[in-house]
Amino acid sequence: MGVLTLLTDFGYRDHYVAALRARLLHLAPTLPVLDLSHDVEPYNIAHAVHVLRAVFRDFPVGTTHLIGVSDYGASAAGAVAAPAWHAAEFEGHYFVAADNGLLPLLCDGVPAQLVRLAAPALPPPVSGPSLPAALNPTRDILAPAAVGLALGQPLASLGPATTELYLLTNRQLRLQDNRITGHVAHVDHYGNLITNITREAVEAVGRGRAATVHFGREVVRELRPHFAAAPPGEIVCTFNPQGSLCVAINQGHASELLGLYFDSQVDVRFVG
Repeated sequence: MGVLTLLTDFGYRDHYVAALRARLLHLAPTLPVLDLSHDVEPYNIAHAVHVLRAVFRDFPVGTTHLIGVSDYGASAAGAVAAPAWHAAEFEGHYFVAADNGLLPLLCDGVPAQLVRLAAPALPPPVSGPSLPAALNPTRDILAPAAVGLALGQPLASLGPATTELYLLTNRQLRLQDNRITGHVAHVDHYGNLITNITREAVEAVGRGRAATVHFGREVVRELRPHFAAAPPGEIVCTFNPQGSLCVAINQGHASELLGLYFDSQVDVRFVG
């Protein structure tokens, strides 16, 4: 038996998380279920991808991740298109999500193993033909598929293989001889600005040269080993455990105080 994780934008004020867990108890009473977060910003695909990327590799290979974020999906054709839901394998983990652009962002393209999940046959409406039966995608489509994978069901048995996905693309770094240009990919609970600039990129372009970090009108001339390696109230630039360059203020809210938000530009420049 594997492990199932949950990531949703359901929040904690209402009954939605409890209802999902009740459904999982009916499907597999002994299956270990762990919460990644239920506080993803509503419909915020980039936030969900950030959380997944930061933590999914910490779980054992073979773990299944159920993602109930913007779970009715999206379509370039608009609302008239039939919604779709998928299950995929990536780096030995399984992901079950709506067709909303999340999987291509997580995998930097279409996953090599991807199947389309079939929507269940819902009972006819009991209040007349004008009232359609209710569908909760996470409960009715994603949860049964995720439980099946976590219990060892083959991915191919869940639906037909496909390569059709609603595509979103990640912001790409701009690399030059003396500069890396990136952007804020996420603002965390503390107001820290997490960028898409990686330690590997800084080491490859910098080649041991001194680096300065530029954003807004600020210039930071030192990369520090951790968030508290500066006096309270001072700006800190450091790499987080995932290897992403972060701009923070020790014991302060960097996003509000620096006026930087999701997608704000951050540069790393090298001397010489």
